[in-house]
Order: sequence, then C-alpha cells, then structure tokens
Amino acid sequence: MAGGRGREPGREVGRARPRVVVAGLGDTGVLTAIHLSRRVDVVGISTAPALVSGQELGLRLARPEEWARDYWVEFGRFRRLDRVRAVHGEVTGLDRRRRLVHLTGADGRERAEPYDALVVSTGVSNGFWRRPVLQSADDVAADLERAHSELAAAGAVAVVGGGAAAVGSAYNLAARWPGKRVDLYYPGERALPSHHGRVWADVSRLLRERGVGLHPGHRAVVPATGADRITVGPVEFSTGQDPVGADAVLWAIGRVRPNSGWLPRELLDDDGFVRVGPTLQTADPRIFAVGDVAATDPLRSSARNRADRLVARNVHALLAGAELAEFRAPRHRWGSVLGYQPDGLRVYAPSGRPFRLGRFVVDQGLRPWVVRRGIYRGIRDG
Repeated sequence: MAGGRGREPGREVGRARPRVVVAGLGDTGVLTAIHLSRRVDVVGISTAPALVSGQELGLRLARPEEWARDYWVEFGRFRRLDRVRAVHGEVTGLDRRRRLVHLTGADGRERAEPYDALVVSTGVSNGFWRRPVLQSADDVAADLERAHSELAAAGAVAVVGGGAAAVGSAYNLAARWPGKRVDLYYPGERALPSHHGRVWADVSRLLRERGVGLHPGHRAVVPATGADRITVGPVEFSTGQDPVGADAVLWAIGRVRPNSGWLPRELLDDDGFVRVGPTLQTADPRIFAVGDVAATDPLRSSARNRADRLVARNVHALLAGAELAEFRAPRHRWGSVLGYQPDGLRVYAPSGRPFRLGRFVVDQGLRPWVVRRGIYRGIRDG
C-alpha cells in the first residue's frame, strides 16, 4: 500500500499550479475542496447542483425546511469554493495512465478532467436520501416534499434499523407528530451498536419519553424491491415475531453501497470500498480516498472525524515531495444522534457521556461561528 513520503512534485517551478480533482462534493468532499483551494487549482464533480448532505435524516423527514437551512447549501454560498470549479455531472471512469477522470455532465456531454492528484469522496448510496444520480434543484425539493408528505399522512410509522439514522428518525418523527404511533425495530439487544453503551442507555430513555415503541431482537425481512423508498406494511421478521402493520415503513437499515463503480477493481476491496493506507492513499499514490467510500476502518470513520483536513494536507505534501501524515480512527462513533431540537443540541462524547448545547448557544455561537465561519470558512446568507 502506498504511503509515507510523496516522491514526485506535481509541477515544476514556474508552471501552472497543480490541479486536484475532487470526485464527489458531499459533506466530506466540500470540506476537502475548501482546504485544497488556496494552494492548488481544484475541480469538484458533483451529481447535485449544491451540497445536499446525507446527515440528519430524522430532521430532513420531520422538519425539511429547517434541515434545508443547514444541509442544502448552494456551492456559490461557500466563500472558499469561489476558487473551485464545480462541475455538475456524474463520474463514469478513470484513466490512471493519462491521469484523466471521465464524466458525463448534466447537459449530457461527455468530457474528461486531467489531474495531478485525485481525491475520491463519492460516498455511498443508502435508501432514498443518498443516491448517486444526477439531480437538479427541483429534483431535490421534490424528494424532500415527497418523503415528508408520506410520513405526515401516516397514522402509524415503523422505522426499521438500529443505527443513528433509524434512531434519530424515530425520535424526530415522534417529536414532530406526538399523536402518531412510531415504533423502532432493530435486530440486536440494543440499537446504536457502534456507539458507546452509555449512548443507547440515554437515547432509549429519551425515545420512551417521546412514546416511541422499542422492539429489540426484531430482524426484518427486507423486501426484494422497495427498501430504497418508504413502503407500506406489513413488516415481516426472520426472528419469529408476527408481522406488524404500518401505514409507512422507513427502511434505515444501513445497507450502504459504495459509489465506486467507476474505479478500477484493483483499487477496491471485496465490498467495493476504496482500499487506503494510513495516509488515505490508494495503491496509486496520486489517488486518495476519504469519507464513507474509503475503507479506513470498520466504521469508515474518516467521514466523521475531520479527515478532510488531513487528506488535503497529504495532497499538498505529495505534490511538494514532503512527508505525509497518518489517519487514526476512533474506537466509537460520537457526536449528535437526535440532531438539532427546539431546546438545543444533545452531543455525546467518545466516552458516551452526553452534554447539551442550549438553543441560544447553537443559534448564536455554534452555527454562525463554529460551523459557518470556522469549519466552512464562511458561508454567505442564502
């Protein structure tokens, strides 16, 4: 596996600045492009015309207008993306020998983008909210409205899955519509198995307070077709329980599929994720991978631990012939599970212990100063 010291500068002194292609402008790709943009020319390729985040599914379903405020952001609003050329299109192939990324633009035209270094951040497909298809702004808006309306009209909702997306969705739906019956079905003894045990102890209490029915040990039979959309019950189980009815079934089962079909097989593991070393380089040292598509560790935690800054630093180091740094994965997932609520934000430390940021702190401090100016280096008002 390639790693360690970058061997070869990207350009000679006096020539044009090196060009880095960032394939995928989701949460991690946007941040990576921002960090790269001051020192190299960056081309970002995105299937959406804006940052359409895969985060906070529960908020997206229950309060889509609030979700859109922070998680659907036009590229032109990011000040540090002014230097980035964003291409609306779908990546279709890679020519490693000639260093070309092939794509089909939103206009249907095929083209190729040359690179001195490539960052793969194309993410994963997961349900109806994370799909690698070309979308317009109208398509994004229609998806938001469709899912919200289907759940709003349902008297009983079954949420299937034990990860953060399922748990957060069950909580937010129950909070948004207190009269709605919401049940959470998960296969293990507890949900949130990738978090510290203290997290589930606290979150399960909050779910019960909201009236969410908790059903451990229920492994649902996933329909051959339909798990990528909201369906209608009944839900059947392979663990012996009777089927349950529901007006709407939300499948948040974590059946992710890496968006890597355009990459050569020798760069992928058996499940299609991009194999990387500690420096986030692939077997080709000029190609890096970060985010959910990168097989860094069992939790693929480079998507959630600011590895965007590390991969940008390593790209610069490669092009300058300097030493590369290594990514160290945490043992447990941490952060928010339930998302922003009317009373603020509940955050879980890696130890599993919660702390709460009040609404004033979030609205007047965390959102404008930490997130918009600190992490994203400035976001214009929309």
